[in-house]
Amino acid sequence: MIGVIANPAEDSVICEFFELFKTPWEFYRNGRQYDVLLTTTNDIVNRDMAKLVLVYAGQGIPFDADLKITTSPQRMSTSVLSYRGIQIPIYGSSVTFQEGKCEILADASSHLPAIHLRRDRGNVVGRIGYNLFFEVASLLTAGQPIENAAMPALDLHIALLRDLIVESGVTLVEIPPVPEGYRFIACLTHDVDHPSIRIHKFDHTMFGFLYRAVVGSLFAALRGRSSLRNLLMNWQAALKLVFVQLGLAKDFWRTFDDYIRLEKGLHSSFFVIPFKNCPGRTTHGVAPSHRTSRYGAIDIANDLRDLIACGSEVGVHGIDAWLDASSGQKELEEIRQVTADKKIGIRMHWLYFNEQSPVTLEKAGFDYDSTVGYNETIGYRAGTSQVYKPLNASRLLELPLLIMDTSLFYPDRLHLTAAEAEERVDVIIENAIEFGGTVTVNWHDRSIAPERLWGDFYVNLVEDLKNRGAWFSTASQAVTWFRKRRAVSFENVKWNSDGKHVQTSLDIGDDLPGLCLRTYNAPETS
Repeated sequence: MIGVIANPAEDSVICEFFELFKTPWEFYRNGRQYDVLLTTTNDIVNRDMAKLVLVYAGQGIPFDADLKITTSPQRMSTSVLSYRGIQIPIYGSSVTFQEGKCEILADASSHLPAIHLRRDRGNVVGRIGYNLFFEVASLLTAGQPIENAAMPALDLHIALLRDLIVESGVTLVEIPPVPEGYRFIACLTHDVDHPSIRIHKFDHTMFGFLYRAVVGSLFAALRGRSSLRNLLMNWQAALKLVFVQLGLAKDFWRTFDDYIRLEKGLHSSFFVIPFKNCPGRTTHGVAPSHRTSRYGAIDIANDLRDLIACGSEVGVHGIDAWLDASSGQKELEEIRQVTADKKIGIRMHWLYFNEQSPVTLEKAGFDYDSTVGYNETIGYRAGTSQVYKPLNASRLLELPLLIMDTSLFYPDRLHLTAAEAEERVDVIIENAIEFGGTVTVNWHDRSIAPERLWGDFYVNLVEDLKNRGAWFSTASQAVTWFRKRRAVSFENVKWNSDGKHVQTSLDIGDDLPGLCLRTYNAPETS
């Protein structure tokens, strides 16, 4: 059991942190002995209250004098620590220590230790040079800047704490964010922005397609960034456009059946714009006119019902829901008319979002959101791949968006080749295998069609996720699985008789994979 001493203002952050690091804990109670005592206050704690005492603070505190250690001057700006060679960004104040070794955690530039460990009177005392719960709060609210997108900072904070506990010899039990029988979760999602090119007549979308298909494809082929096959396919599509507009040729942007075929029953999630000809708003006024969609959900209702019949999910691709709950309710009801589902999720169009959006979306009635991600790059905006509850929400859960096609390939974004994109995506998958959580992919509806033709990359990505042991779920199923994990308590944990690190299946019903119970340093039993 972990006992936590912290400032009352950190209570909600602590509760959410221990939903992500699902292990027995409680706020400290006087007179109780703990396996681990974790504190972020400036008070000197009794080192005999636990087998392992961990003190997190980003400034010099009286406890340092008690341990007879010297801290460096407090650093107020963002710093980067190296945790066993892996970088962790620190967004609050931090200090390093003059004494001790730095193999576990050190400042990435000065190489001074950012942790001081000492065995003292039969227990272990650790002093860590930042405030853990400030970092968690920062990640789950403001999020990470683009330059740190590749760092799963919150998952690394959990891993560091776990390692400190296990390596001190203390017994630890947890339910990892990994479904039984799998290595991680994969969510295939699709933002439906342009389900038909036929509805675009002499507008910027049609002319943009022609330019990219004819001129852009030629330059991409000449520069070696695209194949001759793709060039010819795009030119062929450009030539067919007039016949598509006349209804004499297949609309090559209608890709719902193609996704059903490519995904072969893996049940993805489609986020659909509720109302056409509505650009929506920004915090400063009307959004750009080219944000307007030429379709609304009712225009493709039959396609959406076919998707649902095949096991896929339909959610809202929101317009103003992030900013206004009443608008969100209207957008939700428009999709509900088509799906008849009670629980519906949302991802905002263009990933519009702010710190108040979780409360607004919750008030509108959405079950979950999947907007927290980057337009410009891929990675961990909230520092984690786990489903989490935003700190100002009471029920709404957030499914982080990690990988998006346009972020990988757009010229004004990462503009990667297929090989470069594969390397970047591979890191995220490897992190999921190590830390658990969900690899949420957004492949737009027309991204497998001309002029993008990113279908081959997508097929290879899906196959790679299969081969690496992913459980494929809809966004709603992933959120439901995490809700079940969050609901578990540890009141009746029993150790395996061999006292080793074990996994025990826990039945959670709902035709979802089970949970796993992991134990470390379990006591011997007779």
